[in-house]
Amino acid sequence: MTNIAKIGIWLDPDPSERRWRYGQNVFELYLEEVLAHAGLPFQRLESQESLQAFKPDVLLVALSDERDSSIQQLQDYVRKGGTLISYAGLNRMAGSLGCTETVSKEAVYAELPTTGTAADGYPLRALGAKSWHASAGADSAAANAKAVGSLRSGSADGPVTGAAYLEFALGEGKLIRWNVNIPETIVMLQQGGGPVYEDGIPAPDGSGNLDEGILKADDRCELDWTLDRRTTSTGMAYYAVPYADLWRELLIEQIIREAADRGLAVPFIDYWPDGIEQVAMISHDSDLNIDESALVTLDVLKESGVTSTWCMIEPGYSSEVYDRVKAEGHELAFHYNALEKENGVWSKEEFDRQLAFIQSTTGEEIVSNKNHYTRYEGWGELFEWCEAAGIESDQTRGPSKKGNIGFPFGTCHPYYPVAWADERNRRYAVLEIGFLTQDLEHSSLADLSVVAPFLEQVGRVRGVAHFLFHQTHILQQPKVRDAIREVIRLAKEQGFVFWTGKQIARWEQSRRAARIGTDSMGRPVLEQLPAGGVLRISVPRQDGRQAQGAVKRFGFPCVKWTPESARTDQAPAAACVKTKR
Repeated sequence: MTNIAKIGIWLDPDPSERRWRYGQNVFELYLEEVLAHAGLPFQRLESQESLQAFKPDVLLVALSDERDSSIQQLQDYVRKGGTLISYAGLNRMAGSLGCTETVSKEAVYAELPTTGTAADGYPLRALGAKSWHASAGADSAAANAKAVGSLRSGSADGPVTGAAYLEFALGEGKLIRWNVNIPETIVMLQQGGGPVYEDGIPAPDGSGNLDEGILKADDRCELDWTLDRRTTSTGMAYYAVPYADLWRELLIEQIIREAADRGLAVPFIDYWPDGIEQVAMISHDSDLNIDESALVTLDVLKESGVTSTWCMIEPGYSSEVYDRVKAEGHELAFHYNALEKENGVWSKEEFDRQLAFIQSTTGEEIVSNKNHYTRYEGWGELFEWCEAAGIESDQTRGPSKKGNIGFPFGTCHPYYPVAWADERNRRYAVLEIGFLTQDLEHSSLADLSVVAPFLEQVGRVRGVAHFLFHQTHILQQPKVRDAIREVIRLAKEQGFVFWTGKQIARWEQSRRAARIGTDSMGRPVLEQLPAGGVLRISVPRQDGRQAQGAVKRFGFPCVKWTPESARTDQAPAAACVKTKR
């Protein structure tokens, strides 16, 4: 049997407190969200005592103190055989390793070797770099370091400014130092480089007029209109690459690879239930609240055999419509209206008032929200309001314009967003499920040619293909009505399973509640695994005999673990670890 790798995340509390005291973010903490969403067990370590007690095989550095003693204990960890991975940190180590550092505040694109992950073949956009370069003589650690991949400045074909990361052999262990701050990049792609307080930059081709005087989620998009969009055969422009998801994929792949090189396996709870590879979602915004539009939409969905999420704006539909929506298994959700030209107000009080109205008129527990017109301000206010009101999932972070559809926030995965420094960068208890596009074949929006590339990319990363269709357009424009049918047909054809926002949120909650431990024989033991949940275990390269029936996850063959597989000696043994959210 193969042993299970123990994974640690190093967070020195002193520099974190210092940053927060001066209003600076510690987005490196998002490493915990990346691992939690991937279903990996890990332990946060904040002291030398905890490091020595846990003895991780792979240690990810979120934040390290610059004191000599702190740097020394991490170097000692590596020299004694540990694998240490840093994401553009460890500044104080540069000199002792024979390196100098250069800082780039403009975007870079990383080219990396093929590893079998979903990221293969894609230059990955990152929002800056802190690159180490060898500066000393032949006897320095840097002179013998292995440079992996490359960073190109400004664009995917720009000048090479350094390696993607460096590998240093130190004593019996290994130090891997990325020149890109991956967790910070993921946060800023998903949530923007800062709060929304002014209009975004419009598209040069006129396809995205973000400067219309309405504050929206996509006013803080960190992608480039020219560099990060592609066009379909019919000329539809779209953001083509889920960069944040691919960075996640690479981060997890590296953990599994480093464990495999030590003959260790990594267990994780798979993204979706047994038999499901990826999920699709249809949501609607009721807007004009025409009963006839609701009835036509219900007919189309019934014909297609799909349930969807109905985001209701005040005053909503008639009680008869609500009765049918509920009877046919659809989710009734909230559509908060803060659009000033419709007398909307951006405030917690107004959010609460509108939500109370929708709850009382629908008679339903409201779990999900999507803001009208993707209206958005600030950084985390919306998520604070959702938390306080019991809203478990938000769907606001999607494109408001024809020209920025696709992956404007770099992701199609559900994720828990992170707060700003004033809340110590905590994670909000609100699952974000962004959408790809709205109302395909609408007379002023995109056509169906974008569906194939959207489904292809979502399928690559096993995310959620979320399409928004307004009931009023389904009623008034027959082409939109046909488009929703076609989206459902194509998605089903490719193996997507349709869920509502509530189903996705409750599933993510339940899989994160699962715990991985071991019994007295060292075999994996699962606590609170949801029905249909799957524990998978990576197969170290030398254990090819165990790869029978394996599926590829994060670039590696991974086997499903069950009590039966343990009895037939097909599953790795495990060290006693717990997952954390």
